[in-house]
Amino acid sequence: MKILSIGAAIAALSLGAAGVATAGNAAMTASPPATHAAAVLGKHSMPGKVTRIDHRSGMVHVNSYGMHLVVHFPPSSIAGLKVGDAIVLHLGYSKAH
Repeated sequence: MKILSIGAAIAALSLGAAGVATAGNAAMTASPPATHAAAVLGKHSMPGKVTRIDHRSGMVHVNSYGMHLVVHFPPSSIAGLKVGDAIVLHLGYSKAH
């Protein structure tokens, strides 16, 4: 089983958040680094299975608890990931300032 860990980079799990998209939300942009560290809220982990992956863009489609999630990672960090891999997403979010 492969484990995909975000580590220092935090993916956001909230509607309209820059780190996570839903199917059909094609406009994705990365947020610039915050000048002040914000408190990380809502941290949790979700097991899932990779259902689709675009190694060029870094977009990974994951099925977790019956939900379809689309998450973005730097392409170099998912080079070894493939469809069917079992992963664990470590998620959290911070309020934008």
